[in-house]
Amino acid sequence: MSWATRRIDEANLWSEIRRTGPLMAVATGGEMARELVSDRMGGGSNIRLRRTPEPILIGWIVCSVPERSSMAVPDFQSLMLPVLRALEDGEDTVQKVRDRVASAEGLTDEDLAEMLPSGRQRTFQNCVGWALAYLLRATLVERVRRGVYRVSDDGKRVLANPPDRVDIKYVRRFPAFVKGKKKPSKAPDEGGKTPEEALEAADRELTEALEADILDRLRKAEPKFLEQAVVALLIAMGYGGGDAARGRVTGKSGDGGIDGVISEDRLGLDEVYIQAKKYENPVGVGHLRNFVGALVGESAQKGVFVTTADFTTGARDFSAKSTKRIVLVNGEELARLMVRHDVGVRVRDPHRRPILTKAIDEDFFDQG
Repeated sequence: MSWATRRIDEANLWSEIRRTGPLMAVATGGEMARELVSDRMGGGSNIRLRRTPEPILIGWIVCSVPERSSMAVPDFQSLMLPVLRALEDGEDTVQKVRDRVASAEGLTDEDLAEMLPSGRQRTFQNCVGWALAYLLRATLVERVRRGVYRVSDDGKRVLANPPDRVDIKYVRRFPAFVKGKKKPSKAPDEGGKTPEEALEAADRELTEALEADILDRLRKAEPKFLEQAVVALLIAMGYGGGDAARGRVTGKSGDGGIDGVISEDRLGLDEVYIQAKKYENPVGVGHLRNFVGALVGESAQKGVFVTTADFTTGARDFSAKSTKRIVLVNGEELARLMVRHDVGVRVRDPHRRPILTKAIDEDFFDQG
């Protein structure tokens, strides 16, 4: 940490903090300056710097900052106050608001590229969008026109005497926010997730539990059932043109034996050979050599080796270097694929309405 100092006029305090990023401050005198910096820090909970800038002497204040390591994008509640501050100088576009918040929070290009688990939207854009939505609902921010916002009179009063943090609990004190809801909801408060993030987290938790249950069932099932399940999965994935008649369990046994075959074309000129094995320990190179030997015996070029366990590093290296095209599928991947392709699973309640998230159609409302 560097301890060089330089003087900054109090009038330039906020522009310097925005340029440098959030600061950890030590006040040596002057109540107003102490309040300004502690307010900017929001209690010191968000330190997001990519470098170690020199400490700043602001009248009576010495500020020093630790080096920033890569951190995740702040949750949308942590961004409410930065978003409000980003609009305090007048109306502006969402993109400029994002740019100002990203700079103030010290976010890197890598941080800004982070995607939601669904892969459909960048996390930072999603969080800024929800921060704006809650500020709009509380009437702290006003929509001027499409994609352009400004701080309302209520928002200006908040910024004149800002709290350490603006979050859902804080905006609920505004009548407009409560009036716009049938019942106050506690859902978004937990962990600071946006509604999309909460839905995706719940979906991910349910899916992971389902995958674990599937793998447990496969490990307890008879070997013949595993072979049938693997053939059904590959057909569901589109092998053999998705025609169940082109896949069959062979019934062969022995080390390196072929457990199933799928014909890729109607004449059987191109076939995929399958080995599906229940193992407790990772599959080693020896098993892969035996499988390659079986492929050679069948004059085959393509094979899929599936296990309810895993593969050793040596086995994966052997497969990658083999002249045969061999795909390795361990137990966890097998369970994921079965869920993804609806093999061995069903909709829990087919009569329940599916959850579809919708948003305002800006083009529709801009017609007038």
